[in-house]
Amino acid sequence: MNILLVNWQDLENPQAGGAEIHLFELFGRLTRRGHRVHLVCSGWPGAAATAAIDGVTIERHGDRHTFALRGRRAVRAALRSRPWDIVVEDVNKLPLYTASLSRIPSCVIVPHLFGTTAYHEAGWLLASAVVLAERLMPLAYRRSAFHTISESTRDDLVARGIPSDRIAVIHPGVDFHRFRPDPALDRSDPPSFLYVGRLKRYKGVDLAIRALAVVHRTRPDVRLDIAGSGDDRSRLEGVVKELDLTDRVTFHGFVAEDAKLRLLRTTWANLFPSPKEGWGITVMEAAACGTPSIASDSPGLRDSVRDGRTGLLVPHGDVEALARRMLELVEQPARVADLGQAARAHAETWSWDDAAAATERHLQSLTGH
Repeated sequence: MNILLVNWQDLENPQAGGAEIHLFELFGRLTRRGHRVHLVCSGWPGAAATAAIDGVTIERHGDRHTFALRGRRAVRAALRSRPWDIVVEDVNKLPLYTASLSRIPSCVIVPHLFGTTAYHEAGWLLASAVVLAERLMPLAYRRSAFHTISESTRDDLVARGIPSDRIAVIHPGVDFHRFRPDPALDRSDPPSFLYVGRLKRYKGVDLAIRALAVVHRTRPDVRLDIAGSGDDRSRLEGVVKELDLTDRVTFHGFVAEDAKLRLLRTTWANLFPSPKEGWGITVMEAAACGTPSIASDSPGLRDSVRDGRTGLLVPHGDVEALARRMLELVEQPARVADLGQAARAHAETWSWDDAAAATERHLQSLTGH
């Protein structure tokens, strides 16, 4: 197949995150299966106009602030450049409605939709634009097929008016050969918890910090590691200072893979207090390392965390409940080990090769190949 792929960012973009990892894990494998994949995306200051990653050829236009305006024009030009079998648009920010630009088959990848959670991150005007843009999707993509990464996102799309028979649920994989337990490493002493990911307001990282303050009433030795970068860091540092936790919370910033692996293997649990996710790739990376997660009982996360088996779910925003779960694990090391062992077994059932194969079959069914 000749696949024209559209996403706001590529894997080399400094702002790249889970959506880009997911995209390249799938489509990099499709190039190795003999398919031709070309990506239209945004750039950043100093970025080359073209590139190639994992066999995917890339052209960059504008930046993350201007791609909403320049992206459709770039896709239209790409459509004229050569024959394509299908256009695949990954909607992880604003939709570009690329299905209206041609009559060839269209597939829309939806990790998750923001809905009203957009108001947690952006100002009223921008958040309202996101909400409106998402509401128009059933009409704008009325002839498109959909690829979602969780049952929660599928249900969200169905509730918005997209027929379930046009939606394929294909769970992400995890590299469980790279993300694996290390018998030479023990859990941290004193106990520590971990958040790893982008530092964005809507991710709810401040809830983990506030839960640590509650934990400290009983166990003042417990620590929190925060790995990742983002524009919410200064606010989060202010919360830490306000709660007098400066000597118990470490901001690691962006961490290299070796450091990330060590944190995932030695923490007592991965914390993910987000109100909404597509799936939770870091949940599965932690699981593959033999580490359970404590996460919000929210869309996406309730799909990737098996409550009471591979981790624990708490009502989103309930700081006291999150703190109680943290304390339960601190007081029960054997339970951490049992949950971690089950999490590892669960992670081993999801591979990127299987996810890529399912994606290939889905696209082939749409193109007639």
